[in-house]
Order: sequence, then structure tokens, then C-alpha cells
Amino acid sequence: MDGLHSACVSEDCVRGVLEERFSVSCKAPVSHIQVDCCSSVCAFPLQGNELCIQSIADPSLQPLQLKGHHHSISAVTFGNRQKPLLICSASEDYVIVWDVERCRKKTEEGLIAMGTIVGTLLGNVSHLSICPRDEKVAACTGAKIYILNIKQEEVISVFEGHLAAVTAAVFPSWNADIIVSISEDRTFKVWNLSNEELIHQSAVLSGSPLLSVFLSEMNKQLITGSADGQVWVFSLLSEHKYRLVTRVDLQKTEQRYLKNKAFRETQKGTSIKDSLEKDNKVETVNPVLRIAPFMSVLDTRRNANRFCSRSGSYFWIGSSDGVYLINLATSELCTVMHFKDYPGLTIAMAGSWAIQQGNQTNVFCLLTSMFEDNIALVQINVTVLAESHCYFNGQECPGEDNLYVVARRPLLPDSLLSSDVLRKDASKPPKKSAVKNCVKDQPVVFHSKVKSSGYTAPGCRTMFSPKTNTQKKNHQLSKSSKKNEVLFKDYPADCPAPSILQTHLNATAKPTPVCSLQFSGDGKQVVCGLSDTSILLYNSTLSGAPAVYTGHDGAVRCVGWSHCNQWLLSASEDRTLRIWPVGITQPALTLGGERFPQPLRSAQFYYMDKFLLLSCGPLLQLYLYHLDTSQDDIKRYKQKSLCKLVEKFQMTTGTEITSVSAVNDFFSYIVLVAGNDHAVEAFDLNVGRRAACIPDAHTRAVHHIAQNKGSMFSTQEPDAYNLFLTSSVTDGIKLWDLRTLRCVQRYEGHVNRCHPCTAAFSPCGQYIATGSENNCLLTATLDGKLQLFRP
Repeated sequence: MDGLHSACVSEDCVRGVLEERFSVSCKAPVSHIQVDCCSSVCAFPLQGNELCIQSIADPSLQPLQLKGHHHSISAVTFGNRQKPLLICSASEDYVIVWDVERCRKKTEEGLIAMGTIVGTLLGNVSHLSICPRDEKVAACTGAKIYILNIKQEEVISVFEGHLAAVTAAVFPSWNADIIVSISEDRTFKVWNLSNEELIHQSAVLSGSPLLSVFLSEMNKQLITGSADGQVWVFSLLSEHKYRLVTRVDLQKTEQRYLKNKAFRETQKGTSIKDSLEKDNKVETVNPVLRIAPFMSVLDTRRNANRFCSRSGSYFWIGSSDGVYLINLATSELCTVMHFKDYPGLTIAMAGSWAIQQGNQTNVFCLLTSMFEDNIALVQINVTVLAESHCYFNGQECPGEDNLYVVARRPLLPDSLLSSDVLRKDASKPPKKSAVKNCVKDQPVVFHSKVKSSGYTAPGCRTMFSPKTNTQKKNHQLSKSSKKNEVLFKDYPADCPAPSILQTHLNATAKPTPVCSLQFSGDGKQVVCGLSDTSILLYNSTLSGAPAVYTGHDGAVRCVGWSHCNQWLLSASEDRTLRIWPVGITQPALTLGGERFPQPLRSAQFYYMDKFLLLSCGPLLQLYLYHLDTSQDDIKRYKQKSLCKLVEKFQMTTGTEITSVSAVNDFFSYIVLVAGNDHAVEAFDLNVGRRAACIPDAHTRAVHHIAQNKGSMFSTQEPDAYNLFLTSSVTDGIKLWDLRTLRCVQRYEGHVNRCHPCTAAFSPCGQYIATGSENNCLLTATLDGKLQLFRP
């Protein structure tokens, strides 16, 4: 065949990640022609009106050339079945369906291979698609979509409605009665083939035309890309009403990928300047020319799925300058292969793509040149790619030094966590002579106790109301109920997320924002921190009058429970921290003054109530404490509780800390810290230093970190505690795995544009919940399925 050039490497050469199998020089322009390939052969127009079918396994075999068109072929596509293997080609004169095996036998016998004409004089066909059963073919001509019978020349139906040329129309593999089309009018439409009516019409998505579309059968999602490098993912489930799942900017994602890659090289010793200069390039728009799924590759050496964190979330995106592997579940770029980095390729700028994964180790790409009349078949060796690109987002795959939330090593002899506070009762007793000579304190009144004046008592929030219709208590029932309260019930592992409103309560008469909220570990009480400086303690059913804790002079931004559920912790804008005994409105410990020059952003009990973990400005502070609730009636102002600073930590850049999270329900050395520099760092307090860093975790600063801390009512796998969430304004929620420091899922179904909305794990670890600015509560499973709840 004229113009066929083999580009296979020799056996003694090391096989690369991206290599060219063969290239073809054509006499007609092929820049925007639809080409296609399957697992065994590929098809493309050779000399304008000739259809060439070339073997992928052995490019040296004589290709099959089919003649039947009088005008230049503009679109080619394969059927979905292997036997018989059908291929459809279109030009301005005909739309022809070919049986590949039958045509090959006719050619070997010396006869002329003939196809079946299914359409005549439809116009310039820009895209072809065959239904899953190989019964219908969709031909896109201008703003019309023709549905043709694949066995005979018959126009089944014609769909019109787009305001510009239709660029693609595809059939979902799970429903043959529906077809989805995209157009240059920047919208997509869903049509019903049986009723010949429009089911759904999207809004204008972009300022550039939509060029490619793919329907994921596993996730029931529509994925479309535009000419300016934007990728949208919509849910096709009927109950979701074509909701937008996520959106990815290919250019910004690539910039973040290169920046994280530079950070990784910096850790190896290369300067940041050298790393950025190495990856510097002119910013260009990356059109999404093709979207194809990527099957996972099992790394047998480590017995881990190196690429796929969730099956069906990775996709190939063919663009003009190269091919991208992107994880749409996390909206992150895994790897990119630019044509300029492989000088052995014939094509430097692609005009159209066809991507087919032959097996779990090879991916074949048939692409046309943008400015030259060349067509090439390129092979991607996924095994070599996995070996050479063993990192994601600039982070290398951790080896044996993986981080775990659950402590797996004993405390070091000089560890910070082995410190202890010196209690007053543990001090040395005085000598007997000193005891004899000392004068004992004498009361100034005649009684051993003095009644309080009532100045420190909380204000009354409810008017007096007499009790009527009182009934005698049944002592037998009360005794049995008390016994049942002691018995804990297991949290059901297979229950759905809560979606029914149980109680609605106004905390105050005036509309006062609730700044913080947390349930106790036993689930019996809930504490609320309000912006009016007060703290309310309710039972879990929110019934009855709450216990009121007052004493702060600013909004209570943080509240927390101890592991024993006997102490409350509160941090306020007045730069003070207070620890309250449950049931007593007098704080046992108050920290403030010169200790905290700025308001506390985070405060909690840590390491099974042994420490206090605080963040103030750029400092993460670890305190030892001892609580003593005994008071002298004469010197009530004197605080007997103790507190001692153990250590201070700072993030790498010294930025202000925005959120801190650590587990207090079991022994854990890991503390997660987020800062204004968009990074998340993990500190190992057993070693006393920073252990890992996730640069640019979000496009904006992380305002909240939530860990899967579990519950005493449920049992989870130990590895499940390594999951944590990060929230950022306008950037959604990301689910991370501490062991690999990789984002494994992204959630964008809620509205979070200006207010810091927090998130939380369910006790069973199967759901997450987050607030939204549209007065909705969203719950989601870990695989990304959302459920909306509007109170």
C-alpha cells in the first residue's frame, strides 16, 4: 500500500510508553474526519473515497481496501458486535454498511467487495454511530440527525432541534430507545427514538462548541467535552434529572498537575526554578477531541490497583497536543503524554482521535494530523506507564512508610505524647516542723459554706409555667428504663441515610446563628455554640430546656466533647478556651490572656483526653492539663486546674492554620492541619515533626477537615479510619486516603460559594453529610451517589 510506513521498534530497543505502530500518507485532507478502531482492526479513508481496514496486531499484513463512495469519506465507525463485524462509512453521496469478514473473503477470491447502501444524498455527514444491537445507525448532517436502518435503505426518523451543526450523536449501551446528541450550539439533547420526541435539553454549557461525548454504562453518566478544554459530567439517572456531577478544566488541571510534579522534584533536590523551567510551555487551549474509558491495570508486584481508586472513573482524553489520563471522580489529572516529548512520532498536532483499549496492557490510538495529510496508529504501553508514572498529583506512591491513623507502633522513649503534667496533689509533702508552726486558714464567717450571690448563674431563658395534669411516676418503668439506657445498641450497618425531619427547634427567641455543633460520643447529648456568646446543651432528641453555659465574650466558634463524655470544651472569638464539667456551669479551666494573640480556629481533646490540641494563628499548640473542680468558697476566683504547653508546630510555609483534626476516640499519632496556602499537612506527634504534605489540596484554602472517627456503636475496618474529608469554598468536598495522600472522590452537588459549609461522616462510615447554602442537607455515599434533603 502506498504511503504506509512502519514505525515498530527493534527487539533490542527498550519499549517506550508511547510508540507509533504505523503511519499513512493520504492525498486528501483528513484533519477532522471521524476515524475508528476496534480491538483487532482500525478503519480510515485512504485516498479520499477509499476505505482502508488495517490490522492492529500485525500492521505488515496487506490492508483491506473497500471502494464504493464517489466523494471523500467524512466519517467511519465500527459496530458493537464481533460477529459479524460491521463498519459504516459515509460521504456526501452514500452511507454504506460493510461486513468486514464477507468483504475480506470476496477480495481473496478476486471479486469486488460490496456493501449495503443505507442512505443516499444526506449531505456532509460529520459523525456516525451504531446502536448497541447493530440495528440502527445515526448520521449527523448539519443540524439534523438521521436514524437509518442498518440492513436496508430506510430512514426511520429525523430529529431536528439544534440551532447549529450536530457534532456527535451516540446511543447508550443500556437503553437502545434513547440517543444523546451534542452540537455547536453548546448544548446536549436527549431524544426518545420510539416516540420521536425530545426528553431533555440542557442549558448552554460553554462559549465553545461541544466536540465529543461518551456515555458511561457503569456510572450511568454523560461525559462531554468542548473546544476550550472543558469537561462536564451529568447523571443520566431519571431521579437525578440530568444533574451536573462535576466539571473539569483541562488546562487548569494540567497546570496543577505540573505544579505538584515540580513540588515532587523539589523534594528530591531539584530547585523549584529548575522544575518550573523544565515544564514551562506556552499556554494553549486543549480541545477535547475524544473521550474513552480506561480499564484498570493490576500491579502484581504490589498487589494494588495503582491507577483505579474506583472502577469506571478513569478516562482517556485525546486532545490536539497529546493524550491525557484523568480521574473524573476526583477531577485530577493522573498523567499526560505530549507529542513533543516523543520525537519518533509522525504527527505533532492531532485533528481527530479514536481510542480503543485492546487488553489490560495496551491502548491503541488512531489519530489524524491537524495540518498534514497523515494518519497514524499509536500504542500506549500501560505497563510501562505504570512503572514510569507511579505517582499521582505529584505524590509518589508511598512504600513501607505509609501513614496510618490507628497507631501501629509503640511510643518512642522521648515522644511528646509520653509527657505528663505535674499535679498539685503529687507534689512533695511539707515537713512536720513546718506543719506545726504554720497557722491554719480560719473562716471569716461562722458557717462552713457561704451561699453564692448568684452573679455567675446563667440567665433565665424561659418564663415560669405551672405544671398541670401531673401523674405519678411508675417506679418499675423508671427502673427498667434506666437499665436499658446502660445497654448500648449497635448502629445498623445497612440502614439508609437519614432523610426524615424528626425535630425542628429554635435555639433562641431571636435569630441567632449556630456557629458550632457536636454530638457526644454516646449519642445522648448535643452541644451548640452560638454567636451570642452562649453554649446550649440539649439531649439528643432536642426536647426539654437546655443547660446554658455563659462566660465567653465572643461568638463560640468551636465546641467539643471529651472521650469520657464528662467534659465540654469551647473556644471563642474572645481568645479564650474554657473546659466545663457536664452539669456544672462553672468552667474548670480557662485559658486566655497572653497565651493566644489571635482567636482560636480549632480546639479539641486529643489522645484519649490526655492533651488539648489548639490552633492559634500560624501555631499548632499541644497542651497537657489537669482538671480539678474542687473550689474554696472563700477563694472562688482561684483556679486549681493546671495546664502546661508541651510543644508548638508550624506548617512548612508558616501560614495561618485554618483547620485541625485529630482522633480522640483511640490512640492515634496523626494530626491533620490545613492552612491558607491551600495545603494539608500531616504531623506525626510520636516523632514530633511533619510527616507528609498535600500541596494545593484545593483551589482555595481548606476551611474544614473531617476524619472518619467511627463510633462506639459500630465496627469498621481499620483501613477505613484512614479516610478524611476536606472542604473548601467554591471547590466542593474531597475524600482523601491518608495512606497514599491521594484524592479518591470529589463531591460537588451542594452550593458552597461564600459560607464555610462543613461535612461529617456517618457512624457506620458509609455516608457523608454536608450543608448547603440553598437551605439543603446533602448526604452521599463514598462512591459519589448524592441524596438531597430539604428541611
